[in-house]
Amino acid sequence: MMKYSFLLLLSFSLIFTSCENIQKETKNEKVKTPYQMKKYADFKLTADISHLSDNQKEMLKKLFEAADIMNEIFWLENAGNKDEYLASIQNTDLRHYADINYGPWDELNNLAPFIEGVGPKPEGAEFYPKDMTKKEFEAWVNPDKTSLYTKVERDENGKLKTVWYHEAYKQYVEKASVLLLEAAKLADDKDFANYLTLRAHALLTDDYFESDMAWLSMKNNLVDVVIGPIENYTDGLFGYKAAHEAYVLVKDVAWSEKLSKYASFLPQLQTQLPVDQAYKSETPGLDVDLNAYDVVFYAGDCNMAGKTIAINLPNDERVQLQKGTRKLQLKNAMRAKFDKILVPIADILIAPDQRQYITFDAFFSNTMFHEVAHGMGIKNTINGKGPARKALKEKYSSIEEGKADILGLFLITKLNEMGEFTETNMMDNYVTFMAGIFRSVRFGASSAHGMANMLRFNYFLEKGAFVRNDDGTYTTDMGKMKEASAQLTEKILKLQGDGDYEAAKAWIEKDGVIKPQLQADLDRVNDAGIPVDIYFIQGPEVLGLK
Repeated sequence: MMKYSFLLLLSFSLIFTSCENIQKETKNEKVKTPYQMKKYADFKLTADISHLSDNQKEMLKKLFEAADIMNEIFWLENAGNKDEYLASIQNTDLRHYADINYGPWDELNNLAPFIEGVGPKPEGAEFYPKDMTKKEFEAWVNPDKTSLYTKVERDENGKLKTVWYHEAYKQYVEKASVLLLEAAKLADDKDFANYLTLRAHALLTDDYFESDMAWLSMKNNLVDVVIGPIENYTDGLFGYKAAHEAYVLVKDVAWSEKLSKYASFLPQLQTQLPVDQAYKSETPGLDVDLNAYDVVFYAGDCNMAGKTIAINLPNDERVQLQKGTRKLQLKNAMRAKFDKILVPIADILIAPDQRQYITFDAFFSNTMFHEVAHGMGIKNTINGKGPARKALKEKYSSIEEGKADILGLFLITKLNEMGEFTETNMMDNYVTFMAGIFRSVRFGASSAHGMANMLRFNYFLEKGAFVRNDDGTYTTDMGKMKEASAQLTEKILKLQGDGDYEAAKAWIEKDGVIKPQLQADLDRVNDAGIPVDIYFIQGPEVLGLK
């Protein structure tokens, strides 16, 4: 029986041991304050699987195993060998904390090391040699150096070389590939079986195009898996390298049917973006699939520290332009963050007369249209600098997350004005959006989402989109926020279309900071013991699978 990494950990409650026990540490480990150890609220990832066939349940077991292998690979990409790293930490609580962070750096505290003697996290994690400079990399002529799927190493002569992921992580991807092929044989849905087969091949070749296209073609599968090297947040040096991760998902059919109607409006909305025509002239593939899922397993990059609550994939600009993206709303994880984090924050920082506007439906729709917005706007620069992702380098992720947040709010507003989005009162969306800034800015500057929220908070502050009251609460001015949202959408789309790295860098350096007044307010949230994010109790046993 496979020993899943999450089952090897002691119960999450061990993180919350008394300070007396925490201080029984070895001399090379730091003492954690109670707040640092309580950043995560535990949450059990489960779903109703009674409607699945016996084959589908057996298939789920294979998908759990394949997904868990992504944990091993991501450890290597982020910090090094997992077993060696954790074995070197004597304090039980710190060892668990390192497992949550996939290394000795606190992802929700600007990557501060929490183990004595550990230096700053390398900007490029383990994707590049630690002694490599940006200048050396940029002067190096190699066509594969900016690929999402290559590591950069030194050869026996000390010169830079690329190593494809399927070679660097051969023993892991081969095992995962076999498991996906075994799962394909158990799939009741032929399109899902085809996707699993193509994805198994992609893990061995680092060519994900066909499997991405196949993933977009699936419509009726009740079980889903996202697996492989996907997001590039972990590469803080250039933002070029994708990191391994996985989600295992069970579709919520009823909620998915509610969402499907919005896809048809996206072509029209693309033409109405508040920016000059040159910055919205692309026509992304609009075969958009909006669905809701219960997520039953996270692994690798998406499981590190702050957890994703919605998915917009694939990231490949070629796939997006040809076919579009799928937007998956992770309903159970979203509900956990709303109940355990957003509502308690609102009770402290949102004006009492506006707390009535904090609703789950608004939180859900804001998150959904954030994901829709990722697939809109502009993907390639208008001046020959290539894809915006490469032109903006390591700044791209923060700018893109900022775009998705603010453009998502713009899209909801437009649909409401068209009479098509009536599920919520717009005041609900705007006030919940404001509360969401306080939730996400706590992720810190090392998080693309955290940085995006810092930029937006300071922009809204400058434009008067909210007022801080004498009692330390915030009141949203819907009219001014609506105007500021359109202006910020234009600013970001132009920045991406121009591929203006220097402008992005200057903006982040100026406004990508938490200023003293905001920090004081966040300290009140921290002092109240409100968690920053969630930790999952997950796996086949949680679903009742043996």
